[in-house]
Amino acid sequence: MNNVMDSTVPRISREPYLAERIVIVNGLAGCGKTMLSPIVGSLPRTELMRYNYDIETVCILYFLKKITEDAAIAMIRMRADLDLYHGMMARETNFRFSDLSSVWNNAKPWRYLKRLFMAGDAAVLPRLKEERPILNLVTHHLLGVSEPLFQALQERMTFIEVLRHPLYMIKQWYAWIPREGVDPRVFDVWIEHKGHSIPWMALGWEDLYLQSNRMDRTIYGIHNQWRLGMTRIQHMSDSDRCRLVIVPFEHFVTDPNPFISRIESLLGTQAGVGTRRALKKQNVPRKLFADGIGLNIYKQYGWEPPSQGATEKDELDKRRSFVASEATPEALGIWDRLCEEYETTYLSNSEIQQ
Repeated sequence: MNNVMDSTVPRISREPYLAERIVIVNGLAGCGKTMLSPIVGSLPRTELMRYNYDIETVCILYFLKKITEDAAIAMIRMRADLDLYHGMMARETNFRFSDLSSVWNNAKPWRYLKRLFMAGDAAVLPRLKEERPILNLVTHHLLGVSEPLFQALQERMTFIEVLRHPLYMIKQWYAWIPREGVDPRVFDVWIEHKGHSIPWMALGWEDLYLQSNRMDRTIYGIHNQWRLGMTRIQHMSDSDRCRLVIVPFEHFVTDPNPFISRIESLLGTQAGVGTRRALKKQNVPRKLFADGIGLNIYKQYGWEPPSQGATEKDELDKRRSFVASEATPEALGIWDRLCEEYETTYLSNSEIQQ
């Protein structure tokens, strides 16, 4: 009976598309995505950054085997097209002054005000052909579960993965982790385990998650997502790897030009005055990694300016002490090995000591 029923289940399909070029800026919480995405959005033809939780959810559900491959691919294609379609007529566009994804944080805010008064719906199609806009999406924790995303968008997509020293992400994760499974404003996928709602990233170590204290949960969460992402990179096809841009935060904020050149090449556009302004607004290039901009949203998640006269090593040591104050010896050992791996792979000893 089941086989007969399965044979009648339709395959979901979406072949025509509107979004001809898509850039996705992804990374773990606290990695610097919202520093980079406005800079990417300043490139000619590139749209205002948009968060896309639907695509995140689809990829996670596919990873959890809760949705079929054909459905995941079709949904990703549809949601990308809808974002571009709506954006071209200022529908579902963010005009809140304080939000990072607001038009007022874009290099060309008046473009979106103008769209409010332009014809929409079918009139969008000829403008898409003429302007050739580049959809600019921001996602979270997507690299490790990105297989259906690469299948869905293929050569149309450039995927930028922002990496950062774990010690610079720890405070944001530490502030966020207690909300998992209990706060309705956390729009993440949760799984049920022994009567508790826990984040999907705890799959395979559910009991450890429930037994751990706040700092250990934070450590294990970052470690799990890091491992998942690195495994995905190792198993990528050559064609997928060509569309992946790895951006270590520390290198970008001190010398952004090589990365911007690579992104320009993949997107078929070229930086101008708007990009220089966007870099300056984000305080890039900067002398210290932590020398960012003091927005309230960053302060809410533990950001603070570097201590006067501090070196990079001083800043890292301060954050390591914060971790050690609550972590168990087992979790701290995992944390220190993760930090060492990041430093060995993406930072030189001179950069840490300066």
